Amino acid sequence: MAALARIDSLAISGVVPPQIQEAMIREVWATVDANRGVTALARWLIKSIALAPLGWLILFPFWLKRFLGFLPGLSFLTTKYTLTNRRVMIRKGMKAHPVKELPLDQVGDVKVITDDNSEFYATGHLQVFRKDGSSALLMEGVPEPESFRQSILQAATAWGPFGAPAKSA
Repeated sequence: MAALARIDSLAISGVVPPQIQEAMIREVWATVDANRGVTALARWLIKSIALAPLGWLILFPFWLKRFLGFLPGLSFLTTKYTLTNRRVMIRKGMKAHPVKELPLDQVGDVKVITDDNSEFYATGHLQVFRKDGSSALLMEGVPEPESFRQSILQAATAWGPFGAPAKSA
């Protein structure tokens, strides 16, 4: 029975406490809607039968940029939003490195921001606030924004109180 209570012998793959190891909970790529002006123009063009192909052509390079990130020197084109059992991050590049992050114990609230493009592209923008009410992260062009919002809030409730592990010197 004592073996079941040991924290280092968990039976569920990928579920580890933040004191032991950081584990990814969810990751999404920024969509074309992260480029608000371009997507608004493309949406307007796509509504017309004659100009629809032009609208799709305008969107194509912005859709393609996540794949161009594989090429040397172009990895800055890719953006990923990552949720782990320790933090929420905005990461750039194919070998993604965090450019902004917020520990889960500092997450206060998450709001979904919608605009005219949100319904058309099935995306939204997430604004993550600290517990003191200040804005910490703006994630643009998030697919399934309400689902990702709920994941962040649930992770903050479940893992946030544990905080990050103490760093040894």
